[in-house]
Amino acid sequence: MLKRRLAVRLRASVRYYTKTTAGSSRGGPMSKDSPSALVFYHYLYPDKVVSSIHLSDLCAGLASRGWKVTAVACNRSCRNDNEIYPRRTTWEGVEFLRVWRPAFRQASSTGRMANSVWMTIAWSAMALNPFRHVDVLVIGTDPVLSAVAARFWRLFRPGVRIAHWCFDLYPEAAVTSGMSSADSLVVRLAKRLMSVAYASCDLIVDIGACMRCLLAAYQSPAKVETITPWALVETPSPAPVDSEERIRLFGESRLALLYSGTFGRAHSWTGIPELAKAIAGFGSIVFSVQGNRVEALKEAVKESGAPIPFAPFASEDRLQARLSAADVHIVTLHEGWTGTVVPSKFFGALAMGRPVLFVGRADSAIALWIEQFGLGWVLSANNFDSVFRDLRRLAECSETKRQLFERCHKAYIQHFSKHEALDRWDRSLRAIL
Repeated sequence: MLKRRLAVRLRASVRYYTKTTAGSSRGGPMSKDSPSALVFYHYLYPDKVVSSIHLSDLCAGLASRGWKVTAVACNRSCRNDNEIYPRRTTWEGVEFLRVWRPAFRQASSTGRMANSVWMTIAWSAMALNPFRHVDVLVIGTDPVLSAVAARFWRLFRPGVRIAHWCFDLYPEAAVTSGMSSADSLVVRLAKRLMSVAYASCDLIVDIGACMRCLLAAYQSPAKVETITPWALVETPSPAPVDSEERIRLFGESRLALLYSGTFGRAHSWTGIPELAKAIAGFGSIVFSVQGNRVEALKEAVKESGAPIPFAPFASEDRLQARLSAADVHIVTLHEGWTGTVVPSKFFGALAMGRPVLFVGRADSAIALWIEQFGLGWVLSANNFDSVFRDLRRLAECSETKRQLFERCHKAYIQHFSKHEALDRWDRSLRAIL
């Protein structure tokens, strides 16, 4: 009985969606100045999860650049499955439509896969309406494996150009996290499905060179582009230090290093306790974290005896004050996760005009950007002493610190800012039309 009710609701959602989207985006031949874009992502405005903000900003950015944009998400909040959004919303020139789906728990593996199947079916079924005018379809990576919908659009709507924005890679991330083995039937099937999905795309956008290396294994004929996610807080110049927040976090330390953000399976603390002990005479390290590995991190810090305090997570209205209080931001990525994700903390640090101390592989995208633009340090056992000396010099010379802040902010504006990323999206999508 439950399966029958769910099937009825899915068919009703698809019928509703087919009807409303056809009415909102039907049109004549494509206009070069105002092409139409359809965007699929699990959570969109007004949801506050970070990837939702990025995809919603992408929609608004395309609309402001002359696109007619319709975005399709589920009707539930990411953080609260019982919070329901209206079926139709208009924001920043974008029409947001929502598919009803059951309250499967996104936090559980079973719920995550059920949500993926539900949304992929709904999005795929939309390709069956021949009256819906779409020039470009953009598909994100939430829910997992939902890019499979690209195959249905390629089959039933071959004239539509398809772009896929890879924020993270599945099933690779599931293998790295230990949730599945690389040779399991589920992983082999998932890779086959994603191979078909990637082959159906005209454009695949990754967020770093290390991710592109993993994508290359699928041998998709699609054009490739690297467009990174931008910082949620941007400033016109290096953010001035919030003195009140700095004293609260770091006291009188001459050099302040901060890890602020999620700490999960993808993150590492290798070398950080040792560095905290080494710089104790002139600097300090503070963690402000949330996530499923926080308790393990706290236990590791306690066992090491390192002088690393933990601060409460910053609220949204205090985020800029928190980020600006530090001289250096710490970003980490477990070596096995290289290419499956690219930590967004890196872009938030640069937007504040702060250098990055990165713990991760030297061939990861963040390490390469740090080397290319002179944005900080990549910490390893081989260069521990040189990093320590650089940090000590930074603590002793305010002019060196100021110049480094300026360089980091300039690099962000030129290569990673929201405006730059949206311009590149506009150019890349128009190029495949």
